[in-house]
Amino acid sequence: MIVYGTKIKSDIDFPLELSHETASRYEVELSSRVPDTLKRTITCGFPLYLAHGRKVYLYSDREFDGSEAGQPWCYEVKDIVRFYWRGGERTIYYRLDEKGDADMLSFWLIHLLLPLYMTLENMYDFLHAGGVEVEGKSIFFIAPSMGGKSTMTDYFINQGHTLISDDKVPTFIENGKFMAVGSHPYHRPYRKFEELGYRVEKFTRLFKPIHAFYALEGVKGDADITIEEIKGFAKFDALLPNYLYMFSYLRPKRLKYLSSMLNSIKVFQVQVPWDMERLGEVHDMICKHNKEIN
Repeated sequence: MIVYGTKIKSDIDFPLELSHETASRYEVELSSRVPDTLKRTITCGFPLYLAHGRKVYLYSDREFDGSEAGQPWCYEVKDIVRFYWRGGERTIYYRLDEKGDADMLSFWLIHLLLPLYMTLENMYDFLHAGGVEVEGKSIFFIAPSMGGKSTMTDYFINQGHTLISDDKVPTFIENGKFMAVGSHPYHRPYRKFEELGYRVEKFTRLFKPIHAFYALEGVKGDADITIEEIKGFAKFDALLPNYLYMFSYLRPKRLKYLSSMLNSIKVFQVQVPWDMERLGEVHDMICKHNKEIN
């Protein structure tokens, strides 16, 4: 299977229909044969976050101030699964716990572990956004939690647009351009716990330059729909909260990356009425607007 532009070779069958025809940049092996020496080197850790009703922990053998070659890591989802790897290597090991199964492994690996692993391994910079193609151009919706990003992405998908990402967008620089990588061909508009959602038939196959960001702002149901460019430092403020995994040791590099990105890509604020029946108007305005962006 290919997710986040990465071929995953696994010793377990995934209960998902994942694309095998998309472009890839990396290859990672997933193995259940956790080396005992790797488990023994894990000596310290901390609670990482609470996600999908589960406690998640991150462990290593040293104070967390970076990721080095050979450094051991363990990502634990309490009672479900533990993932292990060494810095600089392209094998991820897993051990299912008492409540874990292939479905749980699939969800936690794809939705949360891989983006974290790929960040620590300096493979991609991730943005929290929904992304689609509009006439071949990659656009991304950003919004605060419960701000309509998933609803907007879902509407565009249902109008026949190609999905790029449901939630987490891997990015990298190629020939001076900021490129977006397709995440996986599943979309969960209503954010049900521990579920990737429904499979989307039209899923991006190639890496494409990021064309524009649309920051969604909810307004009253009878308000006008407006699209205005965000300029200056305000565009930085709009995108920074949507930059995933801003660990302290990564912060200088990531602020530089984001600044460079925003020097070349425009950000627009869209006022979206809180009225589902008006989503068609918003869709049409964004599509029309997207054609006019240089």
